[in-house]
Amino acid sequence: MSKHYDLLSIGGGSGGLSAAERAAMYGKKAAVIEMGKMGGTCVNVGCVPKKVMWNAASVAHTLHDAKDYGFDIRFEGFDWAKLVEGREKYIKGINDWYGNYLDDSKIDWIRGEAKFVDAHTLEVNGEQYTADHIVISPGGVPAVPNVDGAEHGITSDGFFALNEQPQRVAVVGSGYIAVELAGLLNALGSEVDLLLRKGHFLGNFDSMLRETLMEEMVNDGVNILPNMSVLKVEKDTKGKLTIHCHGGHVMEGFDQLIWAIGRTPNTANLNLDAAGIEHDAHGFIPTDEYQNTNVTDVYAVGDVIGKSQLTPVAIAAARRLGDRLFNHQPERKLDYENIPTVMFSHPPIGTIGMTEGEARERYGDTVKIYQSRFTAMYHALTDRDSKTAMKLVCVGTEERVVGCHLIGLGVDEMLQGFAVAIKMGATKADFDNTVAIHPTSSEELVTMR
Repeated sequence: MSKHYDLLSIGGGSGGLSAAERAAMYGKKAAVIEMGKMGGTCVNVGCVPKKVMWNAASVAHTLHDAKDYGFDIRFEGFDWAKLVEGREKYIKGINDWYGNYLDDSKIDWIRGEAKFVDAHTLEVNGEQYTADHIVISPGGVPAVPNVDGAEHGITSDGFFALNEQPQRVAVVGSGYIAVELAGLLNALGSEVDLLLRKGHFLGNFDSMLRETLMEEMVNDGVNILPNMSVLKVEKDTKGKLTIHCHGGHVMEGFDQLIWAIGRTPNTANLNLDAAGIEHDAHGFIPTDEYQNTNVTDVYAVGDVIGKSQLTPVAIAAARRLGDRLFNHQPERKLDYENIPTVMFSHPPIGTIGMTEGEARERYGDTVKIYQSRFTAMYHALTDRDSKTAMKLVCVGTEERVVGCHLIGLGVDEMLQGFAVAIKMGATKADFDNTVAIHPTSSEELVTMR
């Protein structure tokens, strides 16, 4: 005899939890199927531990800058293990909170791996569960290349399992995970080589952002190596790694290699075909604008749909799905346009909307760009002459702001408010009509000419 629910969520990450939460809030019987820790990638091996490490790296920069503000600081080392201990204690607190929250919300936690039996039935540990609605939100897993010796490297998951700081590290990848890990490791004192398969990183970001960040990372001491495709990795008897690349390039003496070449959807073991659920060759599940898959009453949210792979996006989509299914809001859905995001590089990046290139491709000569590059007041006194750069992408005679791209100290915190304005359709005149807050970096956004 199977157990029946109004809603079953596959995956205990942000999307799956949020869908079950909404169902329970409306009085429905819901459960989450998860074999690992609650919270998914974000809480356990993603956003949360990454931000802790980024904070530590930022503290290292502050300690370096302290002398320029008159402080007599003696830097006597950094205890990686102590940082990890504090980080894991913080994460355990979140994990424990989830357990209590599920109990309080009367949401069942089915521990194990889900497999479809049919469109309304899932099997977990030999038991079958049925539901009126099933939400697929298993998240993703880090990709590893198919090269000889790839097993000698680790992924971002492995990075968060390190109990000792690697002294010399190769990071392979050109996306935001690669850039973030390279930056924070460098700030904490590791010698870092960043290997790019092409000529630059962050290919989907505005050119101003990637060019400024590359300059800043090089100035900070990251060794950026473009056009380096890894062919083979070797490990010697002392544990040191040698990396062979196309063109005969050979690099030796690495303590650690981190693969940061992207993520794949965690759908391989779901038996999607048994339910007739469409998916592409990589395992991504296409949906319509309401998160519907091709199978009635089966939905997908989060990284698994391959669009805007961000924790707040999964949460927002799942909550709106719950409102639509259980609270008589048939048109409720997530608008995937103008989603703000921050990359915790050093310095951080904040971005929303179209890049300049995307805008020119769509709107042609009606695009107008406003931009600024300056030294933030904080760095006016430091020997680290880190730059801040900002760009507004505007279109039409009314100069509606369709893109905002920021890099520099503090932009991670300033973007949220401007994102609200852009989401509401703000124009350059609206920005200009806002009184500046002085002295701040953010005032540049309302004073650009």
